[in-house]
Amino acid sequence: MKTIRVASYNIRKAIGTDRRRIPERVLEVLAEVDADIIALQEADRRFGVRSAAIPAAMLDRQSDYKSVPINVQVDSMGWHGNAILVRKAADVGAHDVVHIPYLEPRGATMAEVSVKGVSMRVFGMHLDLSGLWRRKQAAAVIHAAAQGNAMPTVLMGDLNEWSANRGCLADFARHYSFAGCGRSYHAQRPVARLDRIMHCGKLTLTDCGVHESAAARKASDHLPIWADFKI
Repeated sequence: MKTIRVASYNIRKAIGTDRRRIPERVLEVLAEVDADIIALQEADRRFGVRSAAIPAAMLDRQSDYKSVPINVQVDSMGWHGNAILVRKAADVGAHDVVHIPYLEPRGATMAEVSVKGVSMRVFGMHLDLSGLWRRKQAAAVIHAAAQGNAMPTVLMGDLNEWSANRGCLADFARHYSFAGCGRSYHAQRPVARLDRIMHCGKLTLTDCGVHESAAARKASDHLPIWADFKI
């Protein structure tokens, strides 16, 4: 049995709670969390050429991570801001964007990753502010996850769902188990569980939580969440 740590983090385009864009702080937080696979949201700037919030050279030079090569747009890290980071030693197999219906630009990403001798599939997402569209998007992600091979699967991201167990949460719960990580938004005074990690029955959850360091409270308006699984 191997232990794999996954994490999800809305980095708000590397703009901290002090309204300063400092990507180095995000890398500091990622090093603290020390996950093997990370789903990022708002990983690209919103306007213009939508360049990566964390420059590729900085990520390579100052972290133990590499981004899954979505290759949708030059200089971007992800797809509609969704990116997946993995250890530099990890192997990335099949990977793709997941097209979901949207009112405002939204998307999801998928990657098959081998790390520590274990292979698993990861979906990252950032769902809509509208409850109706969140449910449509959840259905699209659930459908995408049901396709292909039967690898152990984790779905994670910023679901933007304020209810405790309704809406898209109920839809996901019919297929996946939730890691009860805790409240992750707002970073300075967490009141809501907007960020979620879900998993299939082939994974055994051993621990999970919200990373609440001093650095994390400054680096973004969301705190990162994490979960440890035995495979």
